[in-house]
Amino acid sequence: MDRLLDEGRSGPLWLRRPAIASLVEAALRDGERRFRRYRLHAFVVMPNHVHMLVTPSVAATTWLGPLKGFTGHRANQALGMRGSFWQDESYDRLVRSGAEFERIRAYIERNPVTAGLVAAAADYRWSSAAGEQAA
Repeated sequence: MDRLLDEGRSGPLWLRRPAIASLVEAALRDGERRFRRYRLHAFVVMPNHVHMLVTPSVAATTWLGPLKGFTGHRANQALGMRGSFWQDESYDRLVRSGAEFERIRAYIERNPVTAGLVAAAADYRWSSAAGEQAA
């Protein structure tokens, strides 16, 4: 399933629309800067899913539901849709070492390259690899 998602060609592809990807990116950054719910180490907004590597400041239930609710509501408004935007489940894991952290960070930022969307990670607009020019 991860391989299918990472190709970015299956499922709803609303996140490939620049306006939708930008609102999700802004909300991810706000979670760190404005609300201080986590430290955002890496992220990528793929056409059909989002990866993020964070160190939480509060319990995930305090920020993940509101993040999905806000972005889902705003995306549905922009698309003229109703109903669930995000799938109910999410996948999280505890990072146990610096090496694992770096492997996950690299995986997230290289996801658009692996999916064939860009030649270099820094070229993908909706990723931490693109740097602050995306903010």
